Amino acid sequence: MANPRTVSPLSGESLAETAYHAIRQKILDNVWAAGFQALESALALDLGMSRTPVREASIRLANEGLVAVVPRHGIRVLPVSPSDMREIYEILTSLESTAAELVAKSKPSAKALAPLERASSDMEKALKCDDLDGWAEADERFHRLLLQMCGNAKLAAIVFNFWDRSHRARMVTLRLRPRPVNSTREHRAIVQAIRRGDAAAAGALFRAHRQRASLELTELLQRHRMIQL
Repeated sequence: MANPRTVSPLSGESLAETAYHAIRQKILDNVWAAGFQALESALALDLGMSRTPVREASIRLANEGLVAVVPRHGIRVLPVSPSDMREIYEILTSLESTAAELVAKSKPSAKALAPLERASSDMEKALKCDDLDGWAEADERFHRLLLQMCGNAKLAAIVFNFWDRSHRARMVTLRLRPRPVNSTREHRAIVQAIRRGDAAAAGALFRAHRQRASLELTELLQRHRMIQL
């Protein structure tokens, strides 16, 4: 456990929300890897708050499948296996492709597309500087923006739930994979299809993008014998 520190809630956020986001981020970033276990009292001390909001956050994280709540033993971070990742990427591939089609059909203005263009440019700049963390941040920003633009909040919510879980595996393999030049190039092509209003092309390009990423990730997990994360 890290040294105790007080985590301050954001404006309008409850302590339970603050605890939830703090614990969840540690899990998604693999600060607390699969199998990590901590008592409720230790988590509360680490976050600088009482046990009640930590308990509420733990129950929420358990419902999302990220942790198991163990009576008298706090929480245990659950693993993500290569087979889990294949299933998650099947969901992402299907729904994000649909999101790309919806965005293209809406024929967004150049102003609306500017954040996607900026995210793609930031990916390219990060690669030139060998800043893989910066590249990963810009890549995820591109995907989040696209989902927010699709106009289907329920679709976006489902994707965000599973996509955040895939973040764990992506961060572990970030420095094991080849330089991600393909992803940046594919993002540019997707934006071009959206700009043309070509929904079929946008969906097909996004599907191919996700399928390639899924294959690359699962092969890496198997090659390095990472049976769970």
